[in-house]
Amino acid sequence: MTKTTQLLVHPAPGTIVKPVYVYDEGQKEKLQALREVSLCCFPDSNMKSSLALTLYFSLKYAYSLHLPDDDAYAPWERRWLDRPDTIARYLRASKWKLEEARKRIKGTIEWRREFKPDLIPPDDVKIEATTGKIILTGFDVDGRPIIYMRPGRENTATSPRQLRHLVYILERAKDLMPPGQESLMILVDYKSTTLRTNPSISVARKVLTILQHHYVETLGRALVVNLPTILSFFYKGIAPFLDPVTRDKMRFNPDLFELVPREQLDADFGGDYEFEFDHEAYWNQLIETCGIAPDGTRVTKAQPVQGMPPRGSTSIPGSKDHSPRYGMGAPPPINL
Repeated sequence: MTKTTQLLVHPAPGTIVKPVYVYDEGQKEKLQALREVSLCCFPDSNMKSSLALTLYFSLKYAYSLHLPDDDAYAPWERRWLDRPDTIARYLRASKWKLEEARKRIKGTIEWRREFKPDLIPPDDVKIEATTGKIILTGFDVDGRPIIYMRPGRENTATSPRQLRHLVYILERAKDLMPPGQESLMILVDYKSTTLRTNPSISVARKVLTILQHHYVETLGRALVVNLPTILSFFYKGIAPFLDPVTRDKMRFNPDLFELVPREQLDADFGGDYEFEFDHEAYWNQLIETCGIAPDGTRVTKAQPVQGMPPRGSTSIPGSKDHSPRYGMGAPPPINL
């Protein structure tokens, strides 16, 4: 392939999204229990939205956790709760223990209200993308979006903005997931990384907290390549903070061709995708493809990226699945 600045925003043609989760009757009952609340005592149908959220933590929490309808963030909170994967991910992460799932969702709702991950203005974190230290492009063999991390390209001092940039990219990866996909892949390349550019263990702990507590069941694979011996202490330092599920998803120097189609794998790792990083081109494509407005909200209509189908027509090329990708456009209505 010739060099290109074009992002890959769709899986390879014919990709079959995996894993597909199949739930037994007991698990289906718990999923249903978290999605429904009896409205027999509330004849006003307009109360559905305000009361539905209480379900997730049992009725005793009721209004103590619910944002009032006039709160500016309330539609975005409902948007996240109404995603088809949210409830299932927290139940799976909690080993189907209902009370634990409620507790974990409660913690994430509180974090999202403070952090507002779905409303980060692009310009607030744009400087963090200048060198391409974190790039979102391409998909693995199972249709997971790929986030490339290159610590050797670090360009800023440690600050909260670095975490906001990472969260911004996680949210964009969610936007790009094809129908049925709930997870992503992270590929960390330590080529040219030094002790100075490598993140500190304290920063790594904060990243792990966000991934493990607030993006549960979202990390599908975590691959590490070109790790120099001098930095092996880093993974020993963060090992105590890795939960068993995250640790099982980590692989060091794997055969990337078994995990990523050649046409989707960056040429730096032997693939056929000759991606040439250009900061402005990369950033603008990502914003346009995901439909992000300057204030971090969503545009109602965006022009398609050249050579790509328009937003709203986002099925995998070569597949028969023409479902619209969830997470694009304005907050969807809440259907109870």
